[in-house]
Amino acid sequence: MRGGGIPRHYRCPVAVPGSDDPRITAFGLLLEAFSAVERAVAVDLARTSHVPTPEWEVLIRLSRSPGQRLRLTELANQVRLSTSGLSRLVDRVEQAGLVRREACPSDRRGAFAVLTEQGEAALGAALPAHLESLERNVVTPLGADDLATLEDLLRRLRDGTGARS
Repeated sequence: MRGGGIPRHYRCPVAVPGSDDPRITAFGLLLEAFSAVERAVAVDLARTSHVPTPEWEVLIRLSRSPGQRLRLTELANQVRLSTSGLSRLVDRVEQAGLVRREACPSDRRGAFAVLTEQGEAALGAALPAHLESLERNVVTPLGADDLATLEDLLRRLRDGTGARS
């Protein structure tokens, strides 16, 4: 290397053929947008609530489920955690009194996570500020009409991968 420049073997004067494919661009933008929105909403949630983001996700998933309960394996899939990672998270949320575990009557090894009254109250207290954050970080940049389109597109993507939860 002469003159303090970039070593020859690191130089790439031409983009790798195919790396500018619109599928790569779209996927990269999806990841960037998700990360940016998730970060902004998590900061807002931490500022306005005593419920950290992972716990919040458990509470909101349970609140939207029939009987406010989910099998732990189903909940793990929905919050993108391994079953052992979810078990540790549910331990923390259960110790805080926000959920309880219930045995599954049809499978002795299975268990449900169930939202408690205290969990419902914590969720209810944090929900208005969370909705304001979603309005600011998702709806405002898109517009209300595009929010419905985004929801439809995301469902199609999720369901097309077989990851429906």
